[in-house]
Amino acid sequence: MNETQLDPELWKSIFFSLHNGVIVMDKNRKILSINPSAKKLLQIENENWVGKEIKVLIPETKLPETLTEGYSSIGQKMMIASRQCIVNRTPLYQNGKRIGAIGVIQDISEMEYYRNLSKQMESIIEFSTDGVYVVNSAGITIFVNSAYEEITGLHRDQLIGNHMSKLMEKGFIDQSVSLLVLQQKKRISIIQTIKGKKDVIVTGNPVFDEAGEIEMVVTSVRDITHLNQMKLELEKAKSFSHMANHRYTFQTENANQTIVFRSPRMKEVYGKIQQVAPFPTSILLTGQTGVGKEVIANLIHNLSDRKEKPFIKINCGAIPEQLLESELFGYEPGAFTGAKQDGKIGLLELANGGTVMLDEIGEMPLLLQVKLLRVLQEKQIYRIGGTTPRNLDIRFISATNQELTQLINKGRFREDLYYRLKVVEIHIPPLTEREEDIEELIHYFFSYYCDLYHIEKQLAKETVAILKTYSWPGNVRELRNLMENMVVSIPTAIIEPHHLPLHIYDHHHASPETPFTLKQRLEQFEKRMVKEALQKNKSIRKASQQLGIDHSTLVKKIKKWNMNTDNSC
Repeated sequence: MNETQLDPELWKSIFFSLHNGVIVMDKNRKILSINPSAKKLLQIENENWVGKEIKVLIPETKLPETLTEGYSSIGQKMMIASRQCIVNRTPLYQNGKRIGAIGVIQDISEMEYYRNLSKQMESIIEFSTDGVYVVNSAGITIFVNSAYEEITGLHRDQLIGNHMSKLMEKGFIDQSVSLLVLQQKKRISIIQTIKGKKDVIVTGNPVFDEAGEIEMVVTSVRDITHLNQMKLELEKAKSFSHMANHRYTFQTENANQTIVFRSPRMKEVYGKIQQVAPFPTSILLTGQTGVGKEVIANLIHNLSDRKEKPFIKINCGAIPEQLLESELFGYEPGAFTGAKQDGKIGLLELANGGTVMLDEIGEMPLLLQVKLLRVLQEKQIYRIGGTTPRNLDIRFISATNQELTQLINKGRFREDLYYRLKVVEIHIPPLTEREEDIEELIHYFFSYYCDLYHIEKQLAKETVAILKTYSWPGNVRELRNLMENMVVSIPTAIIEPHHLPLHIYDHHHASPETPFTLKQRLEQFEKRMVKEALQKNKSIRKASQQLGIDHSTLVKKIKKWNMNTDNSC
């Protein structure tokens, strides 16, 4: 046998192994040969049709015409045994003579089924409410559905054909779950930020081929911006619900004020205020700067039967001594050089029937202390330059952050006035003595300023934990001012520990026995700058450019401080 010729048995094996059905017809239009695939298609596996007329087996066949006319027909559709098929017909020649015809039959019903199924699946994916994003094994985008476009605001024309790293460089996304899946060869879920605005949760699923290699990564995308909003509102509602039994809101002349407390010490203060407020008794408020003495004075006036009458506040330390007397008592026409021709009514007269708060009472000059004592004893005043007494009905509330007994010992404050003002003393403890109130005040003022400025922000749990350990030397005033500062000055939605002022951050990380050295303080400050740069930029390289240092230097610092970052290099 010639080496270029195949063994007839091999030809027979090839013929009978073909997936497509093959029927060979001789010049008499009788079946010369039929392979198993054709028998299966025609449902005649156990029958012998060799030598029988082709038209008997397949009445609609055009194979005889192919024999007669001598031309081939390719890709003709026809129904055979209730199946949609494609038939190729070719004349059969031997030694230049036409001796028959060959028909090749391909069942396309399964192909149509899977094609239709594929279209249906594509429609389902296309109209899914979850975003679907597919990349190939090289990390290049090959499919994006409509939901993804709607969720992210990105059009598929911007994405398909682009590598994920390129999309990160363009700022479309901050990190790619697809690249993480390709690296780690497992399912991964992350929170992704789209265009620096919208948060989505993305889950990348690897699709493996038969060899165990990733063929593609299919990622599902769900918008959680609304969920985050709902979570924030829920936490805010829980916070307000939690504080509902520990606060009292009341109307003042200019706005509503709220006293927030939970500690036993402040509950005692509040109970004492409720007890004494209805009576016209003089009250002395004592406590450190910033504990809220003015708010307590407002509450006392509001709980009294004088709440509809004037409430006048006088800061004894803010008005120059030479003016304070005329401000308090007023003066008659021509009482002194520069006096108004009509005279002037004093603040005490203006407050008649109501309440006067004398803030920083320890700063009042001794001469005026004598005159104030007379007012308290006689319930009358004389205007400067006047001789006619004017009756007064005033409730006095005094406030000081000084030890008045020490001022008495130094001769700077009258003892008899002290006891007149201190019929009832209410001491407002500093925050260090009522730690239970700190977290309540943090959440109250933070929520207050978020609502006031229409800003949606959140305090990280770690941030609240640090704030609770701080000593708050400025008390409630310092806490309130810090909450306003963080709401308006920090650009991120979640306020992390590194956003806190250095003196608070350092206070948490250093003990009194081992305070930070200058080198340690500088390192802490450097860490804060690096964290902020990494948060603001989409890659470590851009962060290093902002910081003005080499990329490699920043990478070393990140590794040294064991910082978590998903940013691309």
